[in-house]
Amino acid sequence: MNPKENLAKLNIELPETSTPGGSYVSVNVRSSIAYIAIQFPILNGEYLYQGRLGNEITTEEGYNAMRLCALNVLAQIEKKIGFDKIVGLNHIDAYFQSGTNWDSSPIIANGASDLFLKVLEDKGKHSRAIFGVEKLPRNFSVGLTASFTIETE
Repeated sequence: MNPKENLAKLNIELPETSTPGGSYVSVNVRSSIAYIAIQFPILNGEYLYQGRLGNEITTEEGYNAMRLCALNVLAQIEKKIGFDKIVGLNHIDAYFQSGTNWDSSPIIANGASDLFLKVLEDKGKHSRAIFGVEKLPRNFSVGLTASFTIETE
């Protein structure tokens, strides 16, 4: 597995990492687990995909928004830990805000899951949970957290 080569094959560059908007860190390592703080659809400082799924944001746009969140997770892990230390992706939590009648959350969560599998291959296999929430910061349509097992030596 070479995530950098896989990103190049997909013609993807990692975005700049964002800085926390509060009193926390973007990546927190405890023992051999790296926890990635919630990442939003931000591309090099630009806020994207703001609104509610099913209202202002289509399901296809939601998929792309969650994919961007996953790219931001990868950018954080590469910058703070390094791809070479990844043992595997453990779990992701996908958050979304939607209109009343929208019900396609597994599709948008696949935006993250599909990217992790393409970039990390077998090390990208993970469990996940999907949460509909009333409101996300800055009116983002989606957000994503992740945990990785990493080599500590």
